Amino acid sequence: MTSTVAKVHNLTKSFKEVYAVNGISFEVSRGEVFGLVGPDGAGKTTTMRILAAILKPDDGTAEILNLNTTTSREKIHDKIAYQSQRFGLYQDLTVEENIRFYADMYGVKRSELSTSMEKLLDWSSLTEFRKRPAGKLSGGMKQKLGLACALIHTPELLLLDEPTNGVDPVSRKEFWNLLYKLVEEGLTIIMTTAYLDEAERCHRLAFMEKGEITARGTPEEITGLIPNGVLKFNSDNPFGESNKIAEDTEAVSTVFGSQVHVMGSVTVEDIQKSINRQPEITRTKGSVEDAFVYLSETNHEK
Repeated sequence: MTSTVAKVHNLTKSFKEVYAVNGISFEVSRGEVFGLVGPDGAGKTTTMRILAAILKPDDGTAEILNLNTTTSREKIHDKIAYQSQRFGLYQDLTVEENIRFYADMYGVKRSELSTSMEKLLDWSSLTEFRKRPAGKLSGGMKQKLGLACALIHTPELLLLDEPTNGVDPVSRKEFWNLLYKLVEEGLTIIMTTAYLDEAERCHRLAFMEKGEITARGTPEEITGLIPNGVLKFNSDNPFGESNKIAEDTEAVSTVFGSQVHVMGSVTVEDIQKSINRQPEITRTKGSVEDAFVYLSETNHEK
């Protein structure tokens, strides 16, 4: 059994002369959560549709479980589950009826359906809502139902395209707890997200911007790309002082709430001189979000 579930090499896809994906490469190992992270328009969904064997690349290759996504599409569809941003739940059907529908679509044997469905309903805490129409579920519950439908045929790889977009923080946490349970059972997950706090939950991740990968690695490796770490201080005028520091120095300066985060070749003294005061400044390693801001500003590549 191969330890590499997905392998992407020099993948390229354009639409009307605009590159949605431009020569990206990465590998995903069995039993990990791999995140494609970036803003809207970065090329994440296009990449996922190629991995799901829905879209053909213009150049390069994508392999899922040693199967080429262009030449082995039907075989791949039997081994994966793809939950898109607009996963097709049927609003008038109940929770149970939606799961049965997807079981039929995936060709799940009738003899196995009952046991699998009960397990998924219990796992997703949807048992007591099994007779409720999907249209009357909360956003978080719809996401869990979509996940249950996608898993009914026991795939080896789960592809999730921004699965928690628009979901409240509590439901997002519950959703991630479910994902970790799946990984413990041996499933591999590739997901996209624009939420940088979620990126820190991935085992490994790749930053995407304008169709290209600008950095990849574990969250720790990604934050390690910020030279000298992050200098932080509180401010009553965070945007004003952040802009002033950016103008006076070559540092990358950004705002998180009432805090100013400064990255790059800059000292505490440089900051104090720029804003003409002496706040308490602390140095930390920084977060994945800090790293994304820094890399976006400096076009750093790994």
